[in-house]
Amino acid sequence: MYYALAIIAVLVFIFLPRVGLFAIYKSYRAAQEREQMEDALKHLIDREQQGRHASPESLGGTLDLPRAKVTSLIEDMEIQNLLESRGAELHLTAQGERWALHVVRAHRLWERYLADEARMPLEKVHSEAHRREHNLTDAQLDELDAALGHPTRDPHGDPIPTREGKIDRAEGMPITAWQADRPARIVHLEDEPALAYQQIVAAGLRLGQDIRVIEKTPSRYVLSDGENEYKLAPAVAANVHVSALPESEALKREAIPLMELDHNQRAEIVTLDEAVQGFTRRRFLDLGLTPGTLIYPELQNFFGDPRAYRVRGTLIALRKDQAAQIWVKPI
Repeated sequence: MYYALAIIAVLVFIFLPRVGLFAIYKSYRAAQEREQMEDALKHLIDREQQGRHASPESLGGTLDLPRAKVTSLIEDMEIQNLLESRGAELHLTAQGERWALHVVRAHRLWERYLADEARMPLEKVHSEAHRREHNLTDAQLDELDAALGHPTRDPHGDPIPTREGKIDRAEGMPITAWQADRPARIVHLEDEPALAYQQIVAAGLRLGQDIRVIEKTPSRYVLSDGENEYKLAPAVAANVHVSALPESEALKREAIPLMELDHNQRAEIVTLDEAVQGFTRRRFLDLGLTPGTLIYPELQNFFGDPRAYRVRGTLIALRKDQAAQIWVKPI
């Protein structure tokens, strides 16, 4: 009798709806298949935004799948009306494009959150965002977007799709195609392959930085921001995208970062750095950090960080990295 009861208990444990081992395994397999399908959609939309189309070979290479599994995946996506095969090319349907943009939006909003709010090292945000991007509904994405202040770019400079599915064109061109000794601003840092991105971050280059090419040879590129030099292999430098300096740059010619202001030196806020996006920008504006506002350091901190500033009659604390993004003109 005890033996029969034990068998029944094991069967219940395995086949119990929703919480049994079999149900858990089915849920896990469904999540794995969804993630694989969404990664495929991201690959297709990335190719289309580059002006070309994915193929079974490119899809297999990106997802690291053998040809048989790629063929099965393509067939499943065609049945769900997510893509169409046209010869050797794979094309997103309207439904597939909507789903792909949802995943891209989730990924880039998560990257923005992880970089700005969780303060995760930039070289780690991509993999963590990829892990989280598959679990949010449209409503949850809208909440995250609003909480972050509706940012338009992720920490690498990629445009974030809107709720309606609109997405701006990527800005800039590779620094390898930029004219030597002509000033430029970094507008995008390609995060794939990961090894190249790690080298860019390790070198100290960042989004919004003003640089120029001072040397280029078949073996290396040397960039300068006026104070430091950055040496990169051509293949790595090609992942740094730049554009011409905006007209607002004229405002910063006589300005300095707030963090460089002497103690009790009064200054007028000129502008916020273009790298300040989303929730951080909204928080700065809510604190009254707007152009024309008077600000000055107050209450010395023995450790130097954070530092207290007086603005609009209120004392606020800013870290050095925050104060470096606020440009002021000493009075």
